[in-house]
Formats: sequence, structure tokens, C-alpha cells
Amino acid sequence: MAKSSNNRHVVPSPKGGWDVKKPGSTRAAGHEATQSAAISKARAQVHKAGGGEVRIHGRDGRIRDSDTIAPGRDPNPPRDKR
Repeated sequence: MAKSSNNRHVVPSPKGGWDVKKPGSTRAAGHEATQSAAISKARAQVHKAGGGEVRIHGRDGRIRDSDTIAPGRDPNPPRDKR
């Protein structure tokens, strides 16, 4: 899979709340009080940048979900229609 700079990760912030980060970045591209608000912000940023992946981490820091934002191309699309 080609490396894309349009990816974002939603991770727990050490100060509380949730951060939206680019892979390899130390600074957050956004901060929200709730995870759902951070996911919405990450999706908007990726969509505006031309599509890519949003990786959602749990409180333990492990990736718990991933979402492809158009026009990104998912090589293994999900079978369920969330």
C-alpha cells in the first residue's frame, strides 16, 4: 500500500480528550473533548485533503477501527454497510 500523507489518527490525549494527528507528527492537527467529535474532525480533514484513511485508537492506544474516506481506495472493503 502506498504511503499517503492524507491519513489521520484519532488518539487519546495525555491532557484529556482526543487528538487528531498525522502519522509521524508530534503536534496534534486538532483536539476535541470527545472521541466522536475528533473522528468527525479527522474525517473532514481527510476528505478536504483528497481522501485517505482515518485510524481510530482506543483508550489503550491500540487501533480499534479504520475508515476509508473517498476518494481513497480500500483494497479490502468491508462487507457490512455501516
